[in-house]
Order: sequence, then C-alpha cells, then structure tokens
Amino acid sequence: MTSIILLSIFGILNLFLGFLRSNKVLLPGAMLLLLAVFGANYADWNVVHAPYFNNMLVVDNYTVAFTGIVLLTTILLLPFSRSYVVSGETNLAEYYALLLFSLVGAIMMVGYDHLLMLFVGIEILSICMYVLAGSNKRDSRSNEAALKYFLMGAFATGILLFGVALLYGATGTFALSQLAAAVANPANASLQPMLYIGILMMIIGIGFKVSAAPFHFWTPDVYEGTPTFFTAFMSTVVKTAGFAAFLKLLAVALPAAQGFWMPTIQAMCALTLLLGNVGAAAQTNTKRMLAYSSVSHAGYLLIGLVASKGVLIGDAASGIFFYSLAYSIATVAAFGVLKLVAEHRQNDSYAGLNGLGKTNPLLAFTMTVAMLSLAGIPLTGGFFGKFFLLAAAVGQGYIGLVVFAVVMSMVGLYYYLRPIIAMYMQPAPEDTTPVPVDGIQTVTLVVLVLLTILLGIAPGFLSGIL
Repeated sequence: MTSIILLSIFGILNLFLGFLRSNKVLLPGAMLLLLAVFGANYADWNVVHAPYFNNMLVVDNYTVAFTGIVLLTTILLLPFSRSYVVSGETNLAEYYALLLFSLVGAIMMVGYDHLLMLFVGIEILSICMYVLAGSNKRDSRSNEAALKYFLMGAFATGILLFGVALLYGATGTFALSQLAAAVANPANASLQPMLYIGILMMIIGIGFKVSAAPFHFWTPDVYEGTPTFFTAFMSTVVKTAGFAAFLKLLAVALPAAQGFWMPTIQAMCALTLLLGNVGAAAQTNTKRMLAYSSVSHAGYLLIGLVASKGVLIGDAASGIFFYSLAYSIATVAAFGVLKLVAEHRQNDSYAGLNGLGKTNPLLAFTMTVAMLSLAGIPLTGGFFGKFFLLAAAVGQGYIGLVVFAVVMSMVGLYYYLRPIIAMYMQPAPEDTTPVPVDGIQTVTLVVLVLLTILLGIAPGFLSGIL
C-alpha cells in the first residue's frame, strides 16, 4: 500500500519536473524515487495480511515479492533511457511519470483481493503502455504499434470485463474469498454454464496481457514498433504483473473450478510454447526474435500455473516468482544492449550485432549471458527458473507437458545462439566504431550480469520464498 501511495505522489511530482529546462535531474531523480519505493515495499515484508480499500487490496508476502520484481526491473532499466536525457527529449518527464503510474497498476494487479481492483489495475497499466508504445510520434512503426496495441487491448479488456460480470452474475460477489466459496457451493450448480463462460473470458483477457497463445499475435508488431526502452518494460513488468494476477485468480478465487480451467491452461501452455519457439526461430530481426521469445517464456510460466493446481503458496508459486525474476533481469540486459547497439549502428537485425565482441566486449558478454539465461543454460538464473517450474510440474504428474517443454527449449537454443554467433564469429563492418556506453550504463550492465550469474550459482537464497 505504501508503494502505491509513494508511486502516485512521485508520478505527479515528476510531471512538474517537466517545467525544468534541463532533463539532467530527471533520470537520477526517478531512480532515487524508485529506490525509496523499493525500500518501503521491503518494509512491508511479513505484514500479516493487511487489507486496504474495504478489503479490495491486500498487502502480504506474495504482494511484496512480486512488487519487488517489478520495481527492481524498472530501476535496472532506467539507465538505458539516458539517450532521451542527452537528446533533450521534451516529454521525458511525462514518460517517467507514465512509468511510475503504470507501476501503480502493476502493484494493484499483484495485490488485488477483489475483481474490480484487478480491472482497475489492468486499465491503469494498459493505458500508460498504449501512450508509451506510440511515444515516437515521428516513426510510423511506433504509431502503428500504439494503434494495434490500443485496439486489440481494448477488445481484450472488454472480454475480460464481460467475464467479470458473468462471474458476478453466477456468484453474487467480486471478492476472491467469497467467490471461491460460492464456486464450491453445490447449491450453485445450476449457474455453472454462466460461471464457466465467465472463467473462459477472463482467461482470454489475461492471456492477451501476458502474450499467451493464441492471443499473442499482436506481440511481434507491437514490440518491434514500440521504442526499445518501453518494449523492455512491456515484456518484463507487464508480464510479471500479469502472471502474478493470473495465479492469484486461479488459486484464490477458482480452485474449486480446477476441473474446468486446468485443460484450458494446459492447451494454452502447449500452444504458446510451440508458436513462441517456432516463431522466434524464423525471425531475422533481433527485436522480433525477443518478442517471440517473450511469448515462449509465457508458455513456461503457464507450466507454473498448471503445476500450482489451484494453490497460491508452494513450489509452483515459488517457481513462478524465481522464473519471473531471472527472466526479467536477462530481458532487461538483452534489450538494453540492443537499444545501445541499434541507436549507434541504426540496425536491430542480427547483422547489427556483427563483431560486437571486438568493438564492445562488455556489451557482447552481457548479451551472451542474457541469451544463455533465456535459453536456460546452467550457471545462469534462467536454468534454475526452468528447473523449478519443470520440477514442480513433474511432482504433479505432468510428464508429457514437461517433455514437450524440454523439446521446445532445445529449439530455443537455435535462435538464442544466433546473436552470440553474430557478435563473436562475424566481422564488424569496416567503418564501425565502438558503441558509446556511459558510466551508469556500464555499472548497470555489470550488475545485470552479476545478478544473472548469482541466481545461477546460488538460487537457494530465493527458492521457496513463497
């Protein structure tokens, strides 16, 4: 709750900083504010189920843990917006304010205990992202991305809201605990058709937000057209908040309807893994590859939902938390390097990375570690992220799904190795100069690499946190 209040206040104050003639104070100011919010969030650890807003929002360890991921991700991402500071971007204060407001929506999605709070959180987050997707007004691809994201997002939100209405019609409540009791009540058996349609529509709505197949077709175009800095935010913070909300919905509100939603989630999981990995393997543009990669990682996180079997706290939930953290760190590193390289070389294809190992060893090493983590190679956080999720699924007897996920991981090796091959085995163009990287970006790249390796060699300090 403290995090939401601080972010809202800081977001409004940040708007007033736009009156300053210089952007130099905006980046360090935003980072300091987020560090303060991160500390305030940590202070809420082990708070005993504190409800707010007439029990519509709850602060507990689950909320604090996933809020910590989205805040840490944003802190590590901010240094890569320095080009906006250098270029004197006139709307930088508004961009940072929108990021802070979107974090408010993300925290609401993580901590909701009422379906209306979930809807409000999704809308706050989504509206901010619609604006940021089209922030490069002079680029037709950015305009196209914003329009596609807005139209398809509004359509998906309508489906989600219709699902919420049907759940209310079947149970007479929006509160998660009361909804769970109503679903489990045999006296409501006659209302099951309305209930099941409502559940299906909510799954569709949230599935769109987390880029799960077959609701992922917007992802490659929107990710490619959106400015890379905001694409990185979209693929990490939005996905983490979406899956935290998804797990809470299924485990707290709908465990009694598991027999209905479990086959649906399993089918979505298999389809997402297939289309995400195959789609990524067919790409020649690094940014589009990372977009399809984001889809495939939604498939692995869906394995966690399947393995949870309607339980909020346990091995599956801990696996989703660990995977979200490892995935977010590696994705920020990958998009951060891609942004720096694409701005300098004006090329976001694999060829744009050619020879980076010689011209910028730090950037190449960071990208290598990020690709290996996303591929799930040992000694990186991504390996244990996948291991915890797959182990939880095996423990629940989903052997076939785990085998399919392992096969898809082998497909992933192909497209994750392509940037590494380009950086170390392809010559750089003759007129290529080193990509400029300033001090704060260098420190951030080192921190990202260290965190990825730390999660890969000492995962025990975070495993079982939920």
